[in-house]
Amino acid sequence: MKVVITTDSFLPRWDGVARFLSLLIPVLKKEAKVVVFAPKFEGKMPELGVNVIRFPLVKIKFGDIYFSSPDKNKMAEHIKTADVVFNQTIGPIGLAGVRLAKKYNKPVVSFIHSIEWELAKGAVKRGKWFVKRGVRFIAKRFYNKCSLLICPSKQVADMLSANGIRARKEVIKLGVQTNVFVPTKSKSSAKVKVGILPSRLVVGYVGRLAREKDLGTLYKAFVKVKRKFPKSVLLFVGGGSLDDVPKSSDVILTGAQNNVVKYLQAMDVFVLPSLTETSSLATMEAMSCAVPVVATPVGSVPEYVRDGKTGFIFSRHDVSELEKILTMLLGKTKLRKSVGSAGRGLIQKNFSWDVAANRLVELLRLEADNIR
Repeated sequence: MKVVITTDSFLPRWDGVARFLSLLIPVLKKEAKVVVFAPKFEGKMPELGVNVIRFPLVKIKFGDIYFSSPDKNKMAEHIKTADVVFNQTIGPIGLAGVRLAKKYNKPVVSFIHSIEWELAKGAVKRGKWFVKRGVRFIAKRFYNKCSLLICPSKQVADMLSANGIRARKEVIKLGVQTNVFVPTKSKSSAKVKVGILPSRLVVGYVGRLAREKDLGTLYKAFVKVKRKFPKSVLLFVGGGSLDDVPKSSDVILTGAQNNVVKYLQAMDVFVLPSLTETSSLATMEAMSCAVPVVATPVGSVPEYVRDGKTGFIFSRHDVSELEKILTMLLGKTKLRKSVGSAGRGLIQKNFSWDVAANRLVELLRLEADNIR
């Protein structure tokens, strides 16, 4: 089986899509010949053992969303001989992949990593309504050309259907490598490993630093919490720009990291303040490390962050609510440990990466077989 992956987000730029593919490709290449079409982001490209064809970036971008200029002739060479096209996005590369797959009568399976129109709306400062409407029109048109849409939750599948996207859908819950994302044996030692004093309380976030993540709300809540816990520090792990967070000695920026485990292990609390997500792999990874999480009720997050049990939920943009939860958690060590332990237990039981990856490979093979 030959699988062509089309994506507008990939390594060495780390985000949810890149992390997903970095985990899936080692599994997929055991069963198939894999070719990846992706943008040429700056940085050293890790060796994945598959053919990665990268296209140059163009100057146009929206917030933290970049665009590239794909060579459609080069894409056509591989898609002609592919058994299935596995698409991740509806940027220039993803759209070109879908068009070429339909031209050559190849099945297209798209994984829904985000609600594209919500993501685009959150990435711009002005014209949000027009951007949302335009991207939703494009998404509806192209997703309906796909043979299969893989959704990380029923909620996402239902949302697509409600917006006129009729393509067949399958739900596969994303999973975590719980043998990799493990709790630290010593929180103090974990902090020292990332250059933080053991006496400091660490509130952290892992992911892209972008407008739709609403990191300004996290910072505002942290400033208030800091008055009660002077030794607290705010840790941001990820690439991008922090427009709403001023520079401060109490704010640590690591930049993009290809291994986030040690940073998660150093956190006392993990916060996801996002305005839009589908599943948030980073939040599940934090839970797998037994770090108590506080998150907005976006996408499928409420399915595993069960308020007051395996984590805590706060309303979007609500600085006061987030402040109260952080104050409670930072002031109660036993509560942090019990919620963190409960969160890891739930992830271990219900969100296995091996199960998700094997099911993804199975569905790709079924789509390839159906067209032969």
